[in-house]
Amino acid sequence: METALTRLVGVRHPIVQTGMGWVAGPRLVSAAAEAGALGVLASATMTPDRLRDAIREVRSRTDAPFGVNLRADAADAGDRVRIMLDEGVRVASFALAPSPGLIAELKEAGVVVIPSVGARRHAEKVAAWGADAVVVQGGEGGGHTGEVATSVLLPQVVDAVDIPVVAAGGFFDGRGLVAALAYGAAGVAMGTRFLLTSDSTVPDAVKRCYLAATVKDVTVTRAVDGLPHRMLRTDLVAALEGSGRARRLLHAVRSAAGFRRLSGLGWPAMVRDGLALRHGKDLTWSQLLLAANTPMLLRSAMVEGRTDLGVMASGQVAGVIEDLPSCAELVERTMKEAEEVLRRLTAPGQAPG
Repeated sequence: METALTRLVGVRHPIVQTGMGWVAGPRLVSAAAEAGALGVLASATMTPDRLRDAIREVRSRTDAPFGVNLRADAADAGDRVRIMLDEGVRVASFALAPSPGLIAELKEAGVVVIPSVGARRHAEKVAAWGADAVVVQGGEGGGHTGEVATSVLLPQVVDAVDIPVVAAGGFFDGRGLVAALAYGAAGVAMGTRFLLTSDSTVPDAVKRCYLAATVKDVTVTRAVDGLPHRMLRTDLVAALEGSGRARRLLHAVRSAAGFRRLSGLGWPAMVRDGLALRHGKDLTWSQLLLAANTPMLLRSAMVEGRTDLGVMASGQVAGVIEDLPSCAELVERTMKEAEEVLRRLTAPGQAPG
């Protein structure tokens, strides 16, 4: 199935595996890329040296195109971009809007730039700055999320920009892909669905929690880092929501110290990252400190398997996912289902339903 997305990044299918911290490592990314989707490495939770090693590991596993997800506001964003360029990565995705200068630098080097946004005005801004495509995530998506549903946000953005739009938030099968294409998108991005594959390195105990969840077990909370964050509801999330500010701040300080050791960042760099995160979001200093919780709480679950000590970012689709296919099986199934849906819709004399 050829779309503007497949032509832009050179993949076989209009599907993106999103760059999830602690989850989207070399094994998952290479498996998604081999399956014909665009695999995306999550670099924010890697040291620069680990990022270089991870890129090389993906290269050793597949010749297919893949990308790297970057935090545009990170203190060492420039270093990470140089690693990408040195290693020949040709797709850069961003969780936050990159600056016009960074977009220009990447495009001059022949890199395709694909920021992720959650509002029409943000899509218009990055398109005007030269982004090649944009991922639009509706409120159904996992992790930090907005309030507008994909079914409302997606057509707004498609109508507003002239670059390929990739739909995210609520997608897990071929029916969703066809729906996104009908809205005018060039493909879909899926996070939770790829997390729940046999190629994902997330511990089995954590995957079982996702598979057991219903739609009502996926909640949005501000208790973890002061920002709206969609995740599975657990006893820890309930405890954080019920605890006082002083206790949450103490937890945040400890988490920040732990992430500093793992990431290799010094306190000055973390402060600069915090200031960048605060910019434009009207966060209090208390909320900023709470944001230090996120990397370590996610790591506790996604790497160590401690569902009692960590949090599990999740899209609402966790409530309707029931199996753990390989990436190859997932992509093949999604495309086959999409083709069947399209045939039914276009068959002479056939009405939907």
